[in-house]
Amino acid sequence: MSNPITIAVDAMGGDNSPDKIIEGITFHSLRSNNIFYKIYGNEKLLIPLINKFNLSKNIYDITHTDKIVEGEDSALSAAKRGKDTSLWLAIESLKNNHADAIVSAGNTGALFLISKLNLKMIENIDKPALSALWPSKKNMSVVLDLGANIECNVKNLIDFSIMGSALLKALFINEKPKVALLNIGSEEIKGNAIIKETYQKLSENKYTLFDFKGFIEGNNIMEGNVNVIVADGFTGNIALKTAEGTSNFITSELKKALSSTLIGKFSSLLNYRGLKKFKKKLDPRLYNGAILLGLDKPVIKSHGSTDSTGFANSLKVCEKIIRGKLIDQIKENIN
Repeated sequence: MSNPITIAVDAMGGDNSPDKIIEGITFHSLRSNNIFYKIYGNEKLLIPLINKFNLSKNIYDITHTDKIVEGEDSALSAAKRGKDTSLWLAIESLKNNHADAIVSAGNTGALFLISKLNLKMIENIDKPALSALWPSKKNMSVVLDLGANIECNVKNLIDFSIMGSALLKALFINEKPKVALLNIGSEEIKGNAIIKETYQKLSENKYTLFDFKGFIEGNNIMEGNVNVIVADGFTGNIALKTAEGTSNFITSELKKALSSTLIGKFSSLLNYRGLKKFKKKLDPRLYNGAILLGLDKPVIKSHGSTDSTGFANSLKVCEKIIRGKLIDQIKENIN
């Protein structure tokens, strides 16, 4: 058997941690093979949970620390807490090649800053980008940047196109990346100077990794005609939060409508399978696991408020990008 994939896990970050972290690791370990977890956190809290969930002793080790990065810490104050917090130690293990990737559900700003302090950027990439999976009518799409960079230049957006395409290929090996730039219209004359120049450069150059499909508007993101959507962090983050809010609104209003009257309850019973499928399609836990692209090692951010199922899915994303050789694909194509 080949060497196991080693995932460093910050066990103390996010809501309801470390309970959901250890349960999530257990879920993931039952569905995956040849994975080893380096767990960083307070062993007095971790060991009872490991015993509770019956995690095999052969697939993990614990590095004890009782120091953590708090959710309300600024990125700078989190870094100043020292090098013995669970988050710092987990990232440092990646830096020292003791792990293949790191996953944390903790403080986003702290994760980004401490990762950038410890890890190198991939050569020829100026800025990292936060990317995530979004559902669409046809399959899944990669969207980036989701907030790591408020302002981007033309080169940054081209780099994001390459990195996002490499991510899609790592996750879905048989998919051909189809890139589009998120814009206020689909016509070439729409948008600011930076996005119009990016359009021209992507149109003029032929890339073996992806096909460039031009502009896409926000209302077409989930159609599935393209599968890599590129934006600056300001635009991408607003699009993400809008989509999350709309999804939550639809599911809560539908639930309310189907449970408030006798007819609604009867209708929901008749359409139980269809409603269950609809709910699953919009379940944010299935798409949990944002990736910070541009660093020379994989850094995965799990949503802080997700549960153990969501955390297990972020570990699955982590496993897939390691097996899919994401970093190698980016390095190969960025040059």
